[in-house]
Amino acid sequence: MARYTGPKTKKSRAFGQSIYGFDKNYEKRKYGPGEHGNKRRRRQKSDYAMQLMEKQKAKYTYGVLERQFRNLFKKASSKGGVTGEVLFQLLESRLDNTVFRLGLAPTRRAARQFVSHKHIMVNGVVTNVPSCLLRPGDIVSVRNKSQAMEAIRDSVSGKSDVRKFPWLEFSADKMEGRFLEFPSREQIPENINEQLIVELYSK
Repeated sequence: MARYTGPKTKKSRAFGQSIYGFDKNYEKRKYGPGEHGNKRRRRQKSDYAMQLMEKQKAKYTYGVLERQFRNLFKKASSKGGVTGEVLFQLLESRLDNTVFRLGLAPTRRAARQFVSHKHIMVNGVVTNVPSCLLRPGDIVSVRNKSQAMEAIRDSVSGKSDVRKFPWLEFSADKMEGRFLEFPSREQIPENINEQLIVELYSK
């Protein structure tokens, strides 16, 4: 299973924001990585550098590697609508991201692992492909024999209010959620400038 396994705080410091959720180590050092990160004079970034940074930020935030991300962009480009918004709709409809948004896992990385280890079902069928794209009406649930897992129960009991994500609904009693619709860009909370990503791939 290809995924980024490097240091998370270092990536957050490079992007200037905590892209993996709250990170106490990042909060202590909100400056660039490296020995001279706090003292180095920052030159103004070129347009290309800013475009590349936004693409990298999106990749690491959603846990997608370069080839996967490029393929998603091609798919978004071939669909009707605004390419940047469609790209984020596809990213949000990934199974691992939806498991995270529903509160079944504390992080996207944990959600990816739950899916890969066959703890998650889509429409009643066990699915172990984290990149599976959901469609409106699809039901995501935890397998019966996995519902007693401490990691999942802890995540559900301490999960954030799923009402923040109006394209989803969740039943804690059933450990089951529904993907209602593709979200609009305004509903997606990630602080990423998708227009810069479109400009990068349009060169």
